[in-house]
Amino acid sequence: MNDNARPQRRRNFHRLAWLAAIMTASTILFGAFVRLSDAGLSCPDWPTCYGRATWPQAPHEILDHAATKIRPLETHKAWREQVHRILAGLLGFEVLGLALLATRARRWGTAQVAAAALLVAASVPLYMRGLHDAAGALAALGEGLLLFAAWRWSGASSRGGDLSRVAVLALATIVFQALLGMWTVTWLLKPIVVMGHLLGGLTLFALLLWMAWRATGLPIRLVEADALRRWLLAGLLLLVAQIALGGWVSANYAALACGGGDASMSNFPQCVGRWWPPHDFAEGFVPWRGIGVDYEGGVLDGASRIAIQMAHRIGALVVALYLVALASKLLRTPGLRGWGGFLLFALASQVVLGVLNVKLALPLAVAVLHNGGAVLLLFVLVTLLARLRKPEQA
Repeated sequence: MNDNARPQRRRNFHRLAWLAAIMTASTILFGAFVRLSDAGLSCPDWPTCYGRATWPQAPHEILDHAATKIRPLETHKAWREQVHRILAGLLGFEVLGLALLATRARRWGTAQVAAAALLVAASVPLYMRGLHDAAGALAALGEGLLLFAAWRWSGASSRGGDLSRVAVLALATIVFQALLGMWTVTWLLKPIVVMGHLLGGLTLFALLLWMAWRATGLPIRLVEADALRRWLLAGLLLLVAQIALGGWVSANYAALACGGGDASMSNFPQCVGRWWPPHDFAEGFVPWRGIGVDYEGGVLDGASRIAIQMAHRIGALVVALYLVALASKLLRTPGLRGWGGFLLFALASQVVLGVLNVKLALPLAVAVLHNGGAVLLLFVLVTLLARLRKPEQA
């Protein structure tokens, strides 16, 4: 390959990675819109919607489909769920393309990725025909091939432009995301699956964002890079834990457990008029309650939902204090003052949106933006982790 072709290939990969990261963020926000508008079960079958690749326009179009026995058609909701699936499918093809491009320099790399993709693709028609065990075995085999490849390439360094390991991990993540999306429907909005689906989407966004920055370059070189990376990693772990709590709040319909929208009950930051109301943490955080229960609308009592909401508020306070300290550190570091200000802006916006969710009784637009705030905070932390390097790492 000549010198002119090689930079062109890198530039194309860089563009594809950024497009995939933007598509992932958009799909996450649209998924939040679907979930918060109670449209998550509006297509009872998977991956079709009442047997259609798109969605039916009227009940008479699906009279003979088995899905009608599970849930009657609500056209104004069904399009939301199926559009979300279509967006996720398009994103899957793009992540597959990135993985094929990133592994071309690896021996048998492209063949492994292609074989894994074919196995996963073959599992879908088997599942639709009711052969669930065979479909699960093929999907698991495809995932295993991807994870094995990532393990084999564990010594790959993205500093040298080798993004093969991150690319196959991103592909494995989106395959598992598809499985979580299927279980979200077939297991009737089971909270642990709904929360996992949110975390999976954000994990995919973080991996693609990392790839996009590493393919782009633009490192920030600082002598104290290692110390700052430790701060950033700790902040990332705290943020992920808080996002998981937020997902648990949403999946268990606990956002208004403290009387949101009712000034006589909420008195934010109090909860139902108290600083420490009656609660049930043991019942509120049971991860598995079996299969077959319809979780739409939630199944927990008030004390359990209050416990979940209070845990989320306490977690928000801890994360906010840490991120303020991190932002203060960034503001004192030459070359990172802009990022410190951006982190403070993102944090303040997220806190305000969280309070408005409670005070205004969870308006759809504010709730979706609150999910977007989590994506923005993740963007700041992952961006700095990807770009920070010591001066000797030339």
